[in-house]
Amino acid sequence: MRQGHCLCGAVRFEWDGPPNWVGHCHCESCRRATASPLTSFVGVPDSAWRWTGAAPALYASSPGVERVFCPTCGSPVAYRAARYPGETHFHLALVDDPAGLAPEAHFHWGERVPWLVHAEDGLTRE
Repeated sequence: MRQGHCLCGAVRFEWDGPPNWVGHCHCESCRRATASPLTSFVGVPDSAWRWTGAAPALYASSPGVERVFCPTCGSPVAYRAARYPGETHFHLALVDDPAGLAPEAHFHWGERVPWLVHAEDGLTRE
């Protein structure tokens, strides 16, 4: 069982079983949504997770895309997109115990910010 929550602890989630993937996203949309040079996600099958705290708020950031966040503290919590049916992408930094959830890839590598230096980490750069 994995659990996580937003900054204030109101919005909580949990899931059972292995994730579909873990990775870093460098796309402009995620950078703007999080005000950071990249964000790390864990993709969880929709059949495996559930909300265990307050209901989150949703923002449709583009057609077919929902950004999930805490309506109290504003923490981004998750990402859902029609192009990734059947899974929700939770922000990895919100997981209570992220041990064993090491990122496996960089996504949208071509959109990365030029001023952040990345060490050779051996991860796939898509």
